[in-house]
Amino acid sequence: MRIPRAILALGLFLAAGPAWAVDDPSEMLPDRKQEQRAEAIGSQLRCLVCQNESIEDSSADLARDLRHVVRQHVARGETDRQIMQWMTARYGEFVRLKPRLTWATVMLWAMPALAIVIGIATAATTIMRRREAPTPLSDDETRRLHELSESPSDATGHD
Repeated sequence: MRIPRAILALGLFLAAGPAWAVDDPSEMLPDRKQEQRAEAIGSQLRCLVCQNESIEDSSADLARDLRHVVRQHVARGETDRQIMQWMTARYGEFVRLKPRLTWATVMLWAMPALAIVIGIATAATTIMRRREAPTPLSDDETRRLHELSESPSDATGHD
């Protein structure tokens, strides 16, 4: 089955759409250095729609809005750090493609390993407890066992 060239061309055109996300001249800042800063900041921010793309790579409407916000902050003369803090305060740590190392992120990444260690320790403890020799019977318990085993009819109340 042959695919018509027009359909193939349309498919390639649509697939290349995200690559053109920031090529819109109306989005770009007139100062090239500011534009480069805005692109660098945008490449560190996650598209909240796509989630695994930066806002610079995404063609989603929300990504375009966030690119516009970043460029407004850059044009105002804010530092990269101030812009990242503003975005994080507004959208949470999730907006960063590479979240900062905090106790919360350490715990998030350590929990699976910790769960495995706890599981192995629990399994090992359970196995070790089952392997322990039972405690011997006391003299009273031994005597009572012999009494019960020698006269079963007495124990059940039947003659």
